[in-house]
Amino acid sequence: MSRVRWYAPGEGSDSPLDRLLDLAEATVTVGLRQICCEQGIAGRSFARSVGNLKSAASIVMGEDLFRQVVESEGKAVLKASGDEQLEIDWSAGECKTTLAAEAEPPPGNPPVEALPVEVSRVYASCDGVIVPTTTDQEKHKRRATTMARRRRMPPEKRGKLAALPAMKKGSDQRYKQIYVSIFYDQSKEHRLVGVTRKKLPGLSQMLRRDAARVRLLGADERLGLVDGAVCLRRHLEVLPLQEVMLDFRHLGEHVNDASRKTLGEASAAGKAFSDDVLHTARHEGYQPFFAKLVDWRSAQRGGKRKVADQLLNYVAERREMMPYDKCDQHGWDVGTGPMESMCGVTTDRIKGRGRRWDIDNAEAIMALEALHQSDLWDQYWHKALYRRN
Repeated sequence: MSRVRWYAPGEGSDSPLDRLLDLAEATVTVGLRQICCEQGIAGRSFARSVGNLKSAASIVMGEDLFRQVVESEGKAVLKASGDEQLEIDWSAGECKTTLAAEAEPPPGNPPVEALPVEVSRVYASCDGVIVPTTTDQEKHKRRATTMARRRRMPPEKRGKLAALPAMKKGSDQRYKQIYVSIFYDQSKEHRLVGVTRKKLPGLSQMLRRDAARVRLLGADERLGLVDGAVCLRRHLEVLPLQEVMLDFRHLGEHVNDASRKTLGEASAAGKAFSDDVLHTARHEGYQPFFAKLVDWRSAQRGGKRKVADQLLNYVAERREMMPYDKCDQHGWDVGTGPMESMCGVTTDRIKGRGRRWDIDNAEAIMALEALHQSDLWDQYWHKALYRRN
């Protein structure tokens, strides 16, 4: 039977993760673990996934074992990514895109036909997602309910039941944040997705690690896109990026919100103002854009002026993130669509009515989806099949 473990530097075989993996590997082959993980991230619940496994492959497995297999494999994926044991088959320097560059003619001569120029370009982005977690209070309440139900059973039936396992400590809040990062090329054909439940220092560590994996410095153009959260911008700035840009849609949301509050809901004047200042920001640059906002603010009074001040402060704080007038010239993206897409697909299995998770298990499920989105799924299972202790 094939067995695989992923060791962190200095980690021994008696680590908690290895004991968890041993439990799955003692009874489940690599091939079956792969099928379980595929069903586990595709299904809407572990119970339904177990049923699908039985219907599709005539494999009968208990729900608890199935869940342990999927969650432990997700944690193994996190270890493999953290130790950089999974090599991607692309690098930043290979991510070429073609743009037209105008040749400067000598003074007095007619313009020269634009010449195509090939550059390598990679984008980096990160964001936080909120996942539902099981609190410590909820765990104690469930344990009390289970114990009460057992006490009501006849003694002969109760005596056949296995002892309840030690209760895992729950979360201190009903919702916790997990960070998602992505590196991708202009065509969106190549991407590397990472997840971590560690706090902001863990996000910086993951960004630096994945930047090294894609050999970020090899790209001619290295660009960051973020939704405007100052803490996320600061962590992207640990990377050797030439620009860190504010997602244009998020800027538009702030402008439109201020317009509605000062010029009226669904008013023609409000729409005209938003369209005008956003067009200016997109095509003329920051200074003309900010000047129009100042003119608009001067006409506001009372609470409306406070709204205007809030928008001006938001914009001024992110001045360096608005080089939109360069984007058409260079062909740069101005939106965080790929990042938002990854936030959605990595949490699709996690979120939903009635779903609650231990935070480490939620991270593990998201890691499996990130592995798939990074196009490393087959490589991981190939290594699992042939790597033995």
